[in-house]
Amino acid sequence: MIRIALDAMGGDNAPRVEVEGVAQALRELPPGFLIQLVGRTADIEAALKAHGDVDRGRLQIVEAPDVVGMGEKPLAAVKRKPRSSIAVGLGLQKRGDSDAFLSAGNTGAVMAAATLMLRLHEGVQRAAIGTLFPTAVHPVLVLDSGANVDCDARELVGFAHLGSVYVRDVLDRPEPGVGLLNVGEEDEKGNAAAKEAHQLLKQATGIHYVGNVEGRDILAGECKKGRIDVVVCDGFVGNVVLKFYESAGRMFMGMIKQAFPDVLGRPEAKRLFKFLDYSEYGGAPLLGAKGVVIICHGSSPARAIMNAVRVAAHMVESHVDQDIGAELAGGSAAR
Repeated sequence: MIRIALDAMGGDNAPRVEVEGVAQALRELPPGFLIQLVGRTADIEAALKAHGDVDRGRLQIVEAPDVVGMGEKPLAAVKRKPRSSIAVGLGLQKRGDSDAFLSAGNTGAVMAAATLMLRLHEGVQRAAIGTLFPTAVHPVLVLDSGANVDCDARELVGFAHLGSVYVRDVLDRPEPGVGLLNVGEEDEKGNAAAKEAHQLLKQATGIHYVGNVEGRDILAGECKKGRIDVVVCDGFVGNVVLKFYESAGRMFMGMIKQAFPDVLGRPEAKRLFKFLDYSEYGGAPLLGAKGVVIICHGSSPARAIMNAVRVAAHMVESHVDQDIGAELAGGSAAR
């Protein structure tokens, strides 16, 4: 039985949405996992009253009286609140009492706590958040999408290794193509970190590097040199692209609904909207820490929580964490 700890107090509408997402997961996803709801027991029990049919045999409540607010400074909050839902939830995994942790709470606090409590794999300089972007052909993993604002060339190479293992294991793509996000495809393009990372990636083993890629290539899912499965960038650029991507998708769907309201009920339209809906992809994995950690959007609806549970279970089943440790054990990604 896979044990998945979920921060019940983290989201904008916690714990109601988290509990609703868990109830959906227990009803709709294949069995084989157990949920550990971490947070204030009284609040969680109150939210559970709306889901009387939930399978309590596959549900545990773990008391955590403190909550890390969205506006708190991450590291200070983690140290000051050892009994927060984030710290208690990650503590379960650290002790071997859980296999994965999900949170829609303070992203910086989750990162800080995961780094301090679970530690990073040997050869990993920084953990990175990987976000799946819908494209014309297949979802593309972009990392870092917000964890590390400034990155040097060797950290970018490390992200390429992390993303490659995730795509191989979780998305079942044997030889993922890796691109470095840049302002042009030529060797001389980019700032100093991008230029150096480009040269290092061309020499890196264990990575199928397709070269520099531009923002438009993400949407296409391919570039002149082939298929793109992983796009590497620093967290500043990655988060800007992510937020633009999210808003553009909402604008596109809104325009379609306004211009062609009669098509909304068609199966093909439903498939398109589902493809563009971020809640279908669950949360974003934090890659590089020793364990399975998924960070969800603070405003995640219940369906996103349910799909984050699905992704977490698949990550545990595919042994992606162990494979990351094995691939990076020699430190080649960081040197």
